[in-house]
Amino acid sequence: MKKYLLAIESSCDDSAVAVINTDYSVLANIISSQPEHELYGGIFPELAARLHLNNLPLCFQRALHTANIALEEIAAIAVSVNPGLIGSLLVGVAFAKSLAWSLQVPLIPVNHLLGHVMAIKLDDPFFSPPWLALVVSGGHTELVVFQTADDFQIIGQTVDDAAGEAFDKIAKLLKLGFPGGPRIDKIAQQGNQLFHQFPRAMIRKNNYNFSFSGLKTSVLTYIKNRGSDFVQTNLADVCASIQQAIVDILVLKTINAAQQFQMKKIIVAGGVSANSCLRKNFHEACIKHKLQVFFPQFEYCTDNAAMIGAAAIPKYYRQEFADLSLNPFSTKGIKK
Repeated sequence: MKKYLLAIESSCDDSAVAVINTDYSVLANIISSQPEHELYGGIFPELAARLHLNNLPLCFQRALHTANIALEEIAAIAVSVNPGLIGSLLVGVAFAKSLAWSLQVPLIPVNHLLGHVMAIKLDDPFFSPPWLALVVSGGHTELVVFQTADDFQIIGQTVDDAAGEAFDKIAKLLKLGFPGGPRIDKIAQQGNQLFHQFPRAMIRKNNYNFSFSGLKTSVLTYIKNRGSDFVQTNLADVCASIQQAIVDILVLKTINAAQQFQMKKIIVAGGVSANSCLRKNFHEACIKHKLQVFFPQFEYCTDNAAMIGAAAIPKYYRQEFADLSLNPFSTKGIKK
């Protein structure tokens, strides 16, 4: 018999509440973004936490209304506990604990990055491991081998800036505003990716780690040498060249890892997985190497609570619950 789970996500600047049943059907997936951060050119952590205090109760009420279920029908509360901004996570976890206590239902802690990967189950509940996951979300870029849904190993990760951070920081250098990834992607679609050859860091290293801080420095040097007027005149070509430098590294290392670990299925998840160039290049590379690549639906790529619910479902059946002493933590990385 299917059960209803209520899921909460507040790891960064998006307040989100979802209602999902245990066959991975999403009844409601409410997200409240925080445009206030555009003023600062990035996320202001203290402001994000304070806005969650206002937004989460509103998302909660709307999620129940959209799902058209009574609060008493909720069988468990799932919440993201790491990684993320500690203040934002604290608000979400406190909200989840209060609901679990008042309803006397189990509390399920979920790793935010695992949620991104398990979002693939919202498209196909029967999608099963083994698979290789490339997680590209905000400050995280990781390659993870999944033998089962709860048996996985991180084989590569960023040593400095993640892909999402590189997009945001470079967009700031180009005066494109925040968030940078979608803006660079949109402009790059009109440009020539061969316009300039930006560096591909660690591309020849015999490992699966990533580094994007050098690309940021290279773009800064390029702007200084060529001048702002030249860059703005050729903005589409510059954006396309920068984007291609990021995409090439992500695709090459992932394909190489899939071949070494004999993985036929690749999941690309996280906010950067919505990038059009990344999707195109992955599809082409996987056809060439006879691999399969899968992306969550666009609505489940960026931070949302439905993905937290999806990751919580196996935990619900295994009865992996937390008590009310649960605290969030900001340690990076995908965890069980």
